[in-house]
Amino acid sequence: MSIESLTPKKGEIAFVWFNPYSGVALKTPTKTLLIDPAEIDPKTFRIVDAILVTHEHSDHCDPYVIEAIHKRTSCPVIADSTSVKKLRDIVPSNKLFEAPIGSEHRIGGTIIRAEPCKHPAATPVTYFITTEDNVKIYHTADSQPHPQMSQIGQRNPPDIVFVTVGAPAPGTSPRTGIEIVKMVQPKAAVPYHAPASELNRFAQLLSEELPEIRCILTEQGKPYKYP
Repeated sequence: MSIESLTPKKGEIAFVWFNPYSGVALKTPTKTLLIDPAEIDPKTFRIVDAILVTHEHSDHCDPYVIEAIHKRTSCPVIADSTSVKKLRDIVPSNKLFEAPIGSEHRIGGTIIRAEPCKHPAATPVTYFITTEDNVKIYHTADSQPHPQMSQIGQRNPPDIVFVTVGAPAPGTSPRTGIEIVKMVQPKAAVPYHAPASELNRFAQLLSEELPEIRCILTEQGKPYKYP
């Protein structure tokens, strides 16, 4: 699972899907971001420059893992409002940042913008990340499709989107994943948060309906580089 084995060049990112849910590590040429670290050994990632949390559910916001990583790295934690309340006793206030929809945070030259999320959690968000050399990543957390995604696609289509395509995220399926891709118009799509059968079904639908968009089928724990 070592993302440290990959060294992205300018205009590249490396990533690894590290749990069965929406846990993704992103590595730019200068920074490493962990999104929704849960159900992993906190020592899995040696270098962490920031943790991002999309919502308070235990498969996305794991206080034990977050506390252990933060203690080791002193990295900032950016989280939705409800998760901030859950974490305020374990992450110092000067390192814990609330991410209401529309807010932006900087980690070096990387910009992280909180976007809307349609999911049965208290204050869920998705994250649109623009790296220091303008690679654009949209992490949709557990979101179902919603109208604001079309605005993201019109305003700033991402290079790569991570999209939930099935159980256990309520209301999601390979078809809802395709709807998201149609709205945000990425260059590449990575399905996650689903068993292999649903990941493969998403890939099949994408090749039939949007053949110009690349599907990246990933194995949990295996690092990849994009493009």
